[in-house]
Amino acid sequence: MSKEKCVLAYSGGMDSTISTVWIQENYNMDVVTLTVDLGAGPEIERVLERSKKAGAIESLVWDVKDEFVNDYIFPGLKAGAVYEDSYALSTALGRPLMAKKLVEAARKVGASAVAHGCTGKGNDQVRFDASVITLMADSSPLKIIAPAREWGMTRDEEKMYANKAGLELREVGNDQRVYSIDRNIWGQAIEGEDLEDTWIEPPEDAFSWTKSIENTPDNPIEIIIGFEKGIPISLDNNKVSGKDLIEKLNNLAGEHGVGRIDHTENRLVGIKSREVYETPAAIVLHKSIKALETLTLSRDQQRMKNIISQIYSDMVYDGRWFTELRSNIDAMMNDMQKFTTGEVRVKLHKANCIVTGRKSEYSLYDFDLATYSTDDIFEHSSATGFIDIFSLPGKTQAKNQTFHDSK
Repeated sequence: MSKEKCVLAYSGGMDSTISTVWIQENYNMDVVTLTVDLGAGPEIERVLERSKKAGAIESLVWDVKDEFVNDYIFPGLKAGAVYEDSYALSTALGRPLMAKKLVEAARKVGASAVAHGCTGKGNDQVRFDASVITLMADSSPLKIIAPAREWGMTRDEEKMYANKAGLELREVGNDQRVYSIDRNIWGQAIEGEDLEDTWIEPPEDAFSWTKSIENTPDNPIEIIIGFEKGIPISLDNNKVSGKDLIEKLNNLAGEHGVGRIDHTENRLVGIKSREVYETPAAIVLHKSIKALETLTLSRDQQRMKNIISQIYSDMVYDGRWFTELRSNIDAMMNDMQKFTTGEVRVKLHKANCIVTGRKSEYSLYDFDLATYSTDDIFEHSSATGFIDIFSLPGKTQAKNQTFHDSK
């Protein structure tokens, strides 16, 4: 009698590699690994070798970088999806797409279960599980296995387990530090080792996309990013695909030290966590579109977007991608960004990303109204009446309440 199958979301990292072995030992199931390539870099090439060594009966690798960029990253960019004003949600945006592909793979190979290597106190377990449960709402449910949530091993015990199983560990830094790294085209999240102490500066070997300030070029560079309806479409006047543009910006900005994020994050499960990220392209693009929006959105639109952006960011962070509200907000943002077309010039220098210019054919900035030169067409005499009306509510309240008892 053939064994039941389980499709495991497989990155090639420590947790997912150990999970491959653990599921076979503890559930007596055949494991099919699925690597969803969101732009993890050259190490994706060794995934097949690692998964087979761990005992997978089949290893699937699906390239979904374009889908990730166009259907997840860019909607997030237009919506201003930055969690707690720091984290560009690189991992969080990738999880719903991975969960979607996990369900598709399970149906394709006839699996009765899906699995992931997320821990029991992280956010990713919620993102995976909630997405799978929602996606399977109209069909037979899949069993969800989360080995790292069940086995209760510490990082050191995981290393011992891996060595005992003859598994090769990835992400080894100097002094044999082993980091847990989640990487995709939009950024990488780095956890573990010294990074768990909020007082210790992140060791340089934790970073691979960005240069330290000391090692960045002494001379700055300027780049021009073109946008169309809130979507970045060109770099230095050359049209490029979204994927290529992000990859180019990761290299350019990372070379100049732009992209390192180190902050204390409020996790969904109720704890604070020290999180270290490298998101060069995300930082540049979020800063650029925000600069362009200062021209193309009214004050009320900008303020409304700031409110909605926080809600949207929380939804992505919390794993609520497959909801009607997220779709509603995307529709609103598509309409709000219909005039966000133009160019932004950015200077990259010594870990700084500085906007030095922005322009748009739909700009609400009118030089003739803003200037104080002889070209000024603003009707100054209108200000007196405006101020009288603007001040009327405050004047009335002060007269009838603030100073009422002093009469």
